[in-house]
Amino acid sequence: MTGPVELLQQLVRIPSVNPDNPAGTDKVGEAALATFLQGWIEAIDGDVTLEEIQPGRPNLIARFAPRDGRPRILLGPHLDTVGVGSMSIDPFAAVIGDGRVWGRGTSDTKGPMAAMLWGLKENADRLAKLHVAVDFVAFMGEESGQWGSKDFAKHHAHEYAFAIVGEPTSLNIVHTTKGSLWATLRATGKAGHSSMPEKGDNAAMKLARALDVLERELSAILATYTHPLLGRSTLNVGILRSGSRPNIIPDLAEAEIDIRITPALRDAGGALELLQNTISRLSLPLEIVRPHENPPMELPACHPWIDRIREVRPACETVGAPWFSDAAHLSAAGLPSVCIGPGSIEQAHTADEFIDIAALEEGTTFFTRLIRSLA
Repeated sequence: MTGPVELLQQLVRIPSVNPDNPAGTDKVGEAALATFLQGWIEAIDGDVTLEEIQPGRPNLIARFAPRDGRPRILLGPHLDTVGVGSMSIDPFAAVIGDGRVWGRGTSDTKGPMAAMLWGLKENADRLAKLHVAVDFVAFMGEESGQWGSKDFAKHHAHEYAFAIVGEPTSLNIVHTTKGSLWATLRATGKAGHSSMPEKGDNAAMKLARALDVLERELSAILATYTHPLLGRSTLNVGILRSGSRPNIIPDLAEAEIDIRITPALRDAGGALELLQNTISRLSLPLEIVRPHENPPMELPACHPWIDRIREVRPACETVGAPWFSDAAHLSAAGLPSVCIGPGSIEQAHTADEFIDIAALEEGTTFFTRLIRSLA
């Protein structure tokens, strides 16, 4: 007998690695998985549309009831996974062992996806008649620029009353998350022979000294933007690049940074504005390149749809999370959103990613009951 476990195995065995970051495989992009899902969903009478967001990289939108004015909600995991280069297990084998399914995406987010899909399948005979229509939307590109959810939010958010984004939350309701600013800080200098360092201008050292000052000054400011669930805003320097040979004075050095944004920092103008002002105030020799800022998300814990979820599963807790998801872009477009799904975020992106079968089955039961409750 097939079930959510076997479905998850099928999903994991179709690689959908995000090509925007180091992939560790040539099996990249979301198209193959979207095509499989289209056939699977059409077999349970869903009406599927593939919207190409980037070449060969679609969003999938599946509707099970006509657009006749009734309220609509969506279940929305993402199609892509992170890279597999550092994995210690076969990323696409979907092996079962120790009561778990192992492989890339089992937790983030093909496990939540399988639970959502199986919940729809279990209710296939009643989906067209529900008082609240349930759509299934699978987003591309979440693990990089969230191009899929941004495009969907722009064109479709107004069609929906509520969104449940599939993430591994241990079936708790994540109703608030931090935003993020990713930016490159660039320092420039003058190249020369390392035997005569006084003839050049070492960009690597210029960057290192500036980062030391910036980290101390900016971290102290970020610590003042707090949230009762999310904690404080933070700064991380994740990547450093400079130079080509030890005997050449580098004329270019770059650092990629990640600032996590609480709602308080957003309300004060955002991380990019704060970064620009701090660099200017300290007269640091840094240029900000390719900034990409994503908003935090915050939905009141007393929201009516959160209450409806709790009615289905009273054990659900309302929690915050320091990570970022597609839900923030939906929320920023005016669509109330939360994240919920089986599996633990602690397994996401790991070298031996897995989901406990018991957790997957519990998630399937939850989504089955939630959909049934809309009758």
